[in-house]
Amino acid sequence: MAGAVPELPEAEVAAWRAEGTPVVELLARAQRLGPVSGIRLGDRPVALVTGPEAVRHVLARRPERYVKRSHRMRHLLGDGVLTVDGEPWRGQRRLFQPQFTVQGVRRYERCMRDAVEDTARAWAESARTGRPRDLVADMRRFTIDVIWRATTGLPLDDTTHRQLLAAARIVASIAALGPADTTELEHDLAEVDAAAARAVTAARAKGDPGILDALLGAVELPDPDGRLVRDNFVTLLVAGYETTAATLSWLLLLLHDHPEHRDRALAQGPAGSPARTAAIRALISETLRLYPAALLLFREATEDDDLAGHRVPAGTTVALCAYLTHRDPRLWPDPERFLPQRFHEPAPRPALGTYYPLGLGPRTCLGAQFTLQEMTLLAEALLPAFDVTLEGKRPEPAFDITIHPDGPLLATLTRRRRSG
Repeated sequence: MAGAVPELPEAEVAAWRAEGTPVVELLARAQRLGPVSGIRLGDRPVALVTGPEAVRHVLARRPERYVKRSHRMRHLLGDGVLTVDGEPWRGQRRLFQPQFTVQGVRRYERCMRDAVEDTARAWAESARTGRPRDLVADMRRFTIDVIWRATTGLPLDDTTHRQLLAAARIVASIAALGPADTTELEHDLAEVDAAAARAVTAARAKGDPGILDALLGAVELPDPDGRLVRDNFVTLLVAGYETTAATLSWLLLLLHDHPEHRDRALAQGPAGSPARTAAIRALISETLRLYPAALLLFREATEDDDLAGHRVPAGTTVALCAYLTHRDPRLWPDPERFLPQRFHEPAPRPALGTYYPLGLGPRTCLGAQFTLQEMTLLAEALLPAFDVTLEGKRPEPAFDITIHPDGPLLATLTRRRRSG
């Protein structure tokens, strides 16, 4: 017979609040109770899931029993494909899916390469002058540029860049657990909305269809006021730039600390070869293991269920934490070390439920192939051409909805003598 989910004592939750430590510290305390554990926040119980069997059950095997409800960023994302559930989600997913297959992503490689070239030019100028750069800011600009080009066909201008950075401030203001406070976000929301309106106008006027084209003429998803198009532009922006920029920032920091892995990847083959690309993908995969896209994935149980031997009543909030699963020493030997060879053949693929940086099952990140491709193209251009030397204090992780560097990542760039 299934037993109750073991719950972290309220005294430990209170101690965590008093200490003011990151939320991941509270989650790690709960994880010690087992692969499914409980945290009570006020009168709201949350079941924390970190064990692979339970992860598989929730995300891949019984996703109809664990659904998305009110998303924590609903006020920003509206009714886009990331926040809705049921038939509205299925309808939007069907429209977008062809855009984000491996074949579909190839339509946007020119946009990605143009953004890569702009970033490489900026780095080359800084290498020439010796002026330090904030690599976090660079990665954010690059990923915003990719989304803007793929949506509008236009390069990113400074006004749009400034407005869309407001989305990052909104995301960073929302705690991973607890109620979302939106009282001071109106100005940032207005900035995002202004840029979104220009994106939709440009997409409608664009002769070559872009990412939003699937929605602009969709008769099966009526959108008379254009709100659904706006919501999905912002969804693509938030899902496609903030998390990707964070991953690229962590990658640069990890390779600064472990340049031997950069050199090993570049030595696998000449520029553009399948062997080098596979090695660079392994660098990215290991970065995503250490710093997955989101700290928590939330679901709600729609019916009573037995989850890894524990009784989960209908209505329970379930929070899955890839960050803790990915650092569990029972699943990953030496889990705190950056070891890209875990993902490079002939290493076996991780078992289902042990690795899910972009989700798992039917709601796996829709843009996974898109984001992996843009990261790969940027890394293939920058890693052979530049050495990165960090300056000043290195940022700590910020555990909000995303896991991102808490502050700038200042570095001096120098040209590599051999950029094969």
